[in-house]
Amino acid sequence: MATATRTTEPPPPTPPRAPSAAEAKGATRPGDRIFLGLSRGSGIALLVIMAAIAVFLTYRATLALADNEGNFLTTFEWNANASPPVFGIAVLAFGTIVSSVIAMAIAVPIAVGIALFISHYAPRRVAAPLGYVIDLLAAVPSIIYGLWGALVLVPNLTGLYSWLDDYFGWTGVLSYEGGAARSLLTVGILLAIMILPIVTNVSREVFLQVPRMHEEAALALGATRWETIRMTVLPFGRSGVISASMLGLGRALGETMAVATVLSPNFLINASLLDPGGGTFAQNIASKFSEASEAGRDALIASGLVLFVITLLVNGAARAIIARRKEYSGANA
Repeated sequence: MATATRTTEPPPPTPPRAPSAAEAKGATRPGDRIFLGLSRGSGIALLVIMAAIAVFLTYRATLALADNEGNFLTTFEWNANASPPVFGIAVLAFGTIVSSVIAMAIAVPIAVGIALFISHYAPRRVAAPLGYVIDLLAAVPSIIYGLWGALVLVPNLTGLYSWLDDYFGWTGVLSYEGGAARSLLTVGILLAIMILPIVTNVSREVFLQVPRMHEEAALALGATRWETIRMTVLPFGRSGVISASMLGLGRALGETMAVATVLSPNFLINASLLDPGGGTFAQNIASKFSEASEAGRDALIASGLVLFVITLLVNGAARAIIARRKEYSGANA
């Protein structure tokens, strides 16, 4: 009688151990774990510092607004040392936004053109020195730009202003009544010169990172140099150009000494960009802080809070634009 043989099955394999959070992030070595901890701590510390700044500004602004006899958003006056104080940010907000928009409208197209020239058109013996000059311009202190603007730019803009008044004065926006060219347009031109190196440097580095295979593929299909740039370089570098523009806008919004040197502020909003008037948040804080009383300093801090909020909104809007447009990442370029 045949006996059945019993077969033994091998034991099931042991399931692999789930990696820890540190291992999942690639931090398995002591140096990696230390770097991970330092990076995480730096990020948290940055958020704490930003929150502390916001709390401080909000607290001091609340003290100022409690005693303010004017409307903080619409009053065309700044007399924070009076008793009771009367102050508002309408003129400051207008001057800050208008001068920054003028600076961006002038600087960004020129900066992108210079970056494209350095990265894709200029020969190496020209591109390298030009890049060094742009880097040096980014390191010039603000007060130097301000002195140059007051001594050179302002006197030489009167002819341009007269020409604009002759041909475009009928618009009201470009009418000119004579006098020194210490207006918001002058401030915008000076700010454009100041932010031009920042936008150019970042845009140039982004354009240089375009995969060479993309450009060679476009050229192999018969595209001209400009068509290659339009189809491969600009889509790939769009997010970088936006980031560079936001960096430049941040400097334009917060610029102090250069604006204070070339602008003749008064708390009036002129329809013409060529006539003296207006002011900016940073310029107003710098010019009035030394003579301000305790209540006056709180009022200036309140205006600084508004500038703080505007800067956060601008950067948040830029990040939202980049996040909503996947093609900005360059992966699909």
